[in-house]
Amino acid sequence: MSNNSDILDSLGDILEERKSASADSSYVASLYSKGLNKILEKVGEEATELVIAAKDAAISGDNTDLIYETADLWFHSLVVLAHLGEKPETVIKELANRFHLSGLEEKASRKTAPGQAKS
Repeated sequence: MSNNSDILDSLGDILEERKSASADSSYVASLYSKGLNKILEKVGEEATELVIAAKDAAISGDNTDLIYETADLWFHSLVVLAHLGEKPETVIKELANRFHLSGLEEKASRKTAPGQAKS
């Protein structure tokens, strides 16, 4: 694969293919069969594991587990996107759109849903 975008595109294609696979043939197909709540549970689990790995890395100076857990979180985030009909390229485009905005400007430009404060 020639670049990082190719890796994400290939992974997106695989995740899409798994939608039609039987639940007992692949991990991703089994997640899809269990539905959105199970997929989101995995995302939450992986996010927690990432936080713990980051804390441990800050103490030990070893980022090995941090990198592993980041990959798990990214992967499961891509599963959510695929489950809801989005491809990795939509997130890449969103990130590209933010290149010419400061983080503060981007955050201020977000619309707030009724009854919710901006975070």
